[in-house]
Amino acid sequence: MKGLPDSDTATVYIVESDLAGRSALCAQFLAAGLRARGFACGASFLASERAFGPACLVVDVNFEAAGSGLALQDALAATQDPIPVVFIADDADVATSVQGMKAGAVDFLTKPFPDSVLLNAVGAALAQDRLRLAREKISTTVADRAQRLSPREREVMALVAAGRMNKHIADELGISEVTVKIHRGNAMRKMEARSFADLVIMAHKLGMTSPALYHGGIGRHRRETV
Repeated sequence: MKGLPDSDTATVYIVESDLAGRSALCAQFLAAGLRARGFACGASFLASERAFGPACLVVDVNFEAAGSGLALQDALAATQDPIPVVFIADDADVATSVQGMKAGAVDFLTKPFPDSVLLNAVGAALAQDRLRLAREKISTTVADRAQRLSPREREVMALVAAGRMNKHIADELGISEVTVKIHRGNAMRKMEARSFADLVIMAHKLGMTSPALYHGGIGRHRRETV
């Protein structure tokens, strides 16, 4: 069986009430180079600790221990758990399939299906989770960089993100336009922004869209030298 690329740190969690079926699925994913952990019910999965790295959840819609696979999906949504879900079913009606997909399932497979079909669905789910993790890493990095900014640099960055021109920022803060340019340049350097547009994007990611939120508010006629 062909393994999935870059899957050495990925984990597939399987929720399947039937021991034989659960074991078979675990063996299939292990053979594909993935880590696999099986659970007899949704409650056991929800109470478990997760491994680091990308992951996805393969759920048998027909298992009985936690009501249904859709109930587990609802529980994940209620706790804002982002793990991607792939459903498998012995015999699912169209309404159940549609409900699962509308709730965000990556795929809904009805048995019997080739091993390659399930691996493709799991590969898509893991790719989705890798993208999420990459975005979270970027957000964390941007937030860490923002800690380097001085209070004034934060204000200038927020005003830049709000679309203010340098001369308007100078008037708003009561400083010279030259000083605004210095603070703006410092903000770009500390945030490691590759361009002005990049700095604006970072500011919006950080929620820096309301300059008055930063350090006592901003108002006209506040004359300062820095």
